[in-house]
Amino acid sequence: MGNDRSNMRWAVNVISCILFVILGLTGLLNWWVIPRGSSLSSGFWISTRHFVRDVHEWTALLFIICIVVHLLLHVPYIKANLKKQGWIK
Repeated sequence: MGNDRSNMRWAVNVISCILFVILGLTGLLNWWVIPRGSSLSSGFWISTRHFVRDVHEWTALLFIICIVVHLLLHVPYIKANLKKQGWIK
């Protein structure tokens, strides 16, 4: 049982890391490479900017879900530390 939970934590951590990298890359791409109102006003660049923004937003949603799952997998650890610190009984 404990090994399954460890494998799940590892998978969630790896997926979270990948999503975080994608978030960073798409955010920087939208900010530096194809900024809003740039002289690159052709339809291709506008479409690319919207696509990258959509990827960024969906990745953010998946990242938030991964963080919630990560926290749920660590509930026993969090409870144990809160008890040790005297915050809960």
